[in-house]
Amino acid sequence: MKPTPVRELKVSGVGRLTLEKVEEVVKYVEDLALFNPEELAERAGIELDKAASIVRAARRFVRSSVGGRVYRGSEYAHILEARETLTTGVKAIDELLGGGLKVWDVYEFAGEFGSGKTQLCHQVSVTVQLPPEKGGLAGKAVYIDTEGTFSPSRIKMVGERFNVEDPLDNLYVVRPLNVDELEEVVVEELPKLLREGIRLILVDSVIALYRAEFKGREMLAMRQQRINYLLDWLKRYARRYRSVVVITNQVLSQPVPWGIALKIPAGGNIIAHASTHRFFMRRAGEALLLECFDSPTIARGASAKFQITDRGLEDV
Repeated sequence: MKPTPVRELKVSGVGRLTLEKVEEVVKYVEDLALFNPEELAERAGIELDKAASIVRAARRFVRSSVGGRVYRGSEYAHILEARETLTTGVKAIDELLGGGLKVWDVYEFAGEFGSGKTQLCHQVSVTVQLPPEKGGLAGKAVYIDTEGTFSPSRIKMVGERFNVEDPLDNLYVVRPLNVDELEEVVVEELPKLLREGIRLILVDSVIALYRAEFKGREMLAMRQQRINYLLDWLKRYARRYRSVVVITNQVLSQPVPWGIALKIPAGGNIIAHASTHRFFMRRAGEALLLECFDSPTIARGASAKFQITDRGLEDV
């Protein structure tokens, strides 16, 4: 469906010049509906009451084309069951996930270096391009690489395995250098890419830039607030554009009085609450293990084994 320019939006009490200011920030009504009034007022330099009227008008416009926002429980259950699913390319992991990665959801994969997080991101960047009958979403991916670990050669190797021609052509890569650039890319540039067919958003890793920039306990509250802001936008995109969001996370050691320190995902409650499903990745002998840390649908501790080969992630 062709997007609607903001200037075509009819808002009582709001003139053309105000809408032109808004259009300098966000061009289409469908994207405007994702904003909060406070965000729009700050970015467009307009009064808060006018921003509220514009955002509400945009939401009404979008609802008129996609349907209501209140559902019977049985109807909503059917909507959830009918969601599209993306294969990881590993049968054991797909079975653990209930068929694969589901649109609308945010998946967090935490683990130490070498546990397979980045390899998983590379693999689903390719499988998302597969047609639905082969487990894909027939879409594109955007890979936000905060640690400099993206590998074009690895994408090509995985593409050969899944018979995807030119897998790099349907993959956008962003390499933000700091938190401000990361947030700017997510809020201002992702909507354009999503309209071009992005069905998978990857952030590898979500915590790296924040840990580097916000140091010390005195910066912790601000760091958590900024992480929450980023993740909230990713959740909005997942819902609006029926996309899958995958974030990787680093781990930290939590001392315990009775023995060896526990390894837990970084980021605290902010990332915990933002993620729909949380998994821990680690070595288990000769293989690697993906273990459920928290999920509304998967039992805590449920796991799947996999291995990393020249072809990507595979079943053991």
